[in-house]
Amino acid sequence: MATAVENDSISNTSNTTQTQQEISPAPSLHIRSPEDAIDYVTVSDPVIHADGMNKYTSYRVDCRPPISNDISPDNNQDDVFLQNNPGQYSSVLRRYSDFLWLYERLHKEKAGSIVPPLPEKQAVSRFSPEFVEDRRRLLEKFLRRVILHPELWEANCLLTFLRADDVTFQHAKNVSKTEDAAANNNSDMSVSGGGAFNIKPSTSAGVKKWFSEAKTTFSGDLVTSPDDDLFDEIERYIEALAIQMKRVSNQASGMVKKSKEIANGMFEFGLAFHQLGQSEGEDLGDKLQLMGSTADTLSSMAAQQADAELKRLEEPFRDYLKTIHAVKLALGRRHDKRVSYTALLHEIQTREVNLHRLRMTPGSEAKAYSTEMSLQRYQAAAHAAQEEYAECSQRVLREVDRFKREKAEEMKLVVLQFIMLEIEVNRSMEKIWGELVPKLEEGNVAVSSSGNTEQPSIQEPTVVNMPPPPQMQPPQVPSSAVPPVSQPVYSNVPSTAVDPMMESSIQYRDNDLPGMGL
Repeated sequence: MATAVENDSISNTSNTTQTQQEISPAPSLHIRSPEDAIDYVTVSDPVIHADGMNKYTSYRVDCRPPISNDISPDNNQDDVFLQNNPGQYSSVLRRYSDFLWLYERLHKEKAGSIVPPLPEKQAVSRFSPEFVEDRRRLLEKFLRRVILHPELWEANCLLTFLRADDVTFQHAKNVSKTEDAAANNNSDMSVSGGGAFNIKPSTSAGVKKWFSEAKTTFSGDLVTSPDDDLFDEIERYIEALAIQMKRVSNQASGMVKKSKEIANGMFEFGLAFHQLGQSEGEDLGDKLQLMGSTADTLSSMAAQQADAELKRLEEPFRDYLKTIHAVKLALGRRHDKRVSYTALLHEIQTREVNLHRLRMTPGSEAKAYSTEMSLQRYQAAAHAAQEEYAECSQRVLREVDRFKREKAEEMKLVVLQFIMLEIEVNRSMEKIWGELVPKLEEGNVAVSSSGNTEQPSIQEPTVVNMPPPPQMQPPQVPSSAVPPVSQPVYSNVPSTAVDPMMESSIQYRDNDLPGMGL
C-alpha cells in the first residue's frame, strides 16, 4: 500500500510543484539588510584540514575594491580596502580562531563599541556540512557588519585581518599577545614596602582576581562624571529590554515549532486519506485520494512557512538578543576603564603620602627619589587612563544612541515581513482549499433527462382509519326494578361515543406556537 501511495505522490508531483510556485512568498517581501549590500567582502570555500591531532576548518576571505555606489560619499571607508591601489584584490585563508582574534582585538582597540556578535563555538558535529555552511554564513555576516560599523571600520586589526599574508598575520597575532601580557603586568602592579614596583606573575586567573577585587574595593568610591546618571538609566533600560526580548524570542521559537508540527501532522493526514482512498473504489476512492494530495501540498506549504518563520522571525530575535549582550559588554568595558582609572588615582594618593613621609625622614633621599619617579609614572598612566575612560564613555553613548535608532527600524521591518508572510501563506492555503471544494462536489447531484435538477421527494406518512369497535350493550334490567331517576340533559354531545383506549398516544400541539409554524 505504501508503494501505491508513493506512486500517487509521484503522479501528483507536477501539480504540487506548480502549486508550490504559486504559494511561495513573493520576493518583494524580503527586505535586504545593510550587510547584504557589502558584497565586495565574502567568506567562502570552507575546507577541513587535518594537521595531526589538530583538525580545523579554513575559510577563504576575499576582498575586492568596492564600487563607488557601494559606499556613501560622506565617509572614507573605501580607503580601508583600496589602500591607494584600486586595482588590487586580496584573498586570504582564515580559520575560526582568527575571527575570534579579530573580535577580541576590536574590543581592545575600540573599547566601548558594540562589536557585532560572533557565532558561538561548538564541540559536537562542528565538521558536519550543515554546521560548516551555517558558520560560514554567520562569519561573513559578522565581517560585513564590522565593515559597516562607524566605530570599527578603521581599526588596524581589521585591515590586518583582511590584507595580511600568513606570515604577517601570525606576527601581528604574536605582537598582540605580547601587548596583552604587558597590559596584564601593568594591571598586576603592587607597591612593596620600599616603594618600588613588584610585578606579579601575569596569569589569566590573576587578572580576573585583580579585577574582581578592584570592583569590590572601589564599588563605593569610583570616580564620578556628569554622565553617571545617564549610564545608570541606560543599564536599567538594557536589562529590562533583555528580559522582554528573551520572552519574545522564546515565543517566536515556539511558533516555529508549532508550524513544523502542523506540517508533519498534515503529512500524516494526507497519507491516511491516500490509504483510505485506495481501499475504496470508483468515485469515492478518487475523491479521497484527491483530498490526500491536497493535504500533501498543504504539508509542503506548512514546512516552507516554518522555514520562512525561522529565518524572518526566530533568527532576527535571537540575533537581537546577542546584540543586547554586546551592548552589555560595551557598558562593561566602560566600567573596567572607570575601575582602572580609580585604582591609579588611589595609587597616586598613596604614593604622594609616602613621598611626603620620606622627604621628612633624614637619610631617605634615595627612597624618596625612587618613589617620586614611580609617582610620575603613575601620574602619566592616570592621565592616559583618564583619556581612555572619557573616550570610552563618549563612544558608549554614541553606540547606544545608534543601537536604539537602528534596532527600532530593524524591529519594524522584522514585524512587517512576518505579517506579510502570514498574509501570503494564508491566502494561498485558502485558494487551495477553495479549488478542492468543487472537485469534491462533482457528481453528487442527479440531473433528469429534461435538464431539471431532481429534488428528493418527501413521503407523507400514511394514515389508516381503523373502524370503531362495536359498542358494548348494557344488560337489560326490568324497568319495574329500578325507580326512575331524573337524568341531566347535556347539549352538544356527539351521538357516537369514542373509546378512550382507541385515542392516539401522540399529542399534537397547535402550529401557531413560536418556532412551530411552517
